Amino acid sequence: MPISAKDVQKLRMLTGAPMMDAKKALEETSGDFEKAKDVLRKKGQAKAAKKAERETREGIIGSYIHGDKIGVLIEVNSETDFVARNDNFKDFVHNVAMHIAAACPTYLVREDVPKDVLDKEKEIFTEQLKDQNKPAEILEKIINGKIEKFYLENVLMDQLYVRDDSKTINDLTTEVIAKLGENVQIRRFTRYQIGD
Repeated sequence: MPISAKDVQKLRMLTGAPMMDAKKALEETSGDFEKAKDVLRKKGQAKAAKKAERETREGIIGSYIHGDKIGVLIEVNSETDFVARNDNFKDFVHNVAMHIAAACPTYLVREDVPKDVLDKEKEIFTEQLKDQNKPAEILEKIINGKIEKFYLENVLMDQLYVRDDSKTINDLTTEVIAKLGENVQIRRFTRYQIGD
């Protein structure tokens, strides 16, 4: 049974789980929402999502320099200073900074992408497809797929983690929340590259 994006979104709304986890849970349970929720619960994803709503006022600013040519500064927040000093937390900050150096995201979350940038991308995609003899609803699906790819390439939380492409940065963050037992949020980042 094919799993639709609507079903994945519905499960995400019900559980707060990351997109890839929601999709995998639905595939694993042949689209059964109740069983999929149980699968997610067992993995701790739903629990971590609840923690993600807690306020974060502590944390650290991490940095990563790659070959004296690329530098990253990143602020990652936690609920307590105790967790901010934890080695697992520090490793997470370092790994995300390394990912940013390698993957070059432009935005932190989808909501950060300005409307005019999305409109311009849609305009370009529409222009690229104008000579194709396809129904409007098919063209719309193709354009939506290209927008999803744009997010995957440009939005940090949607990017596939460079050290393990079976998970996104959002998934990695959720894992850390579950492991540390409190909310962790990537607040902001800046990437510098010689010549840019």
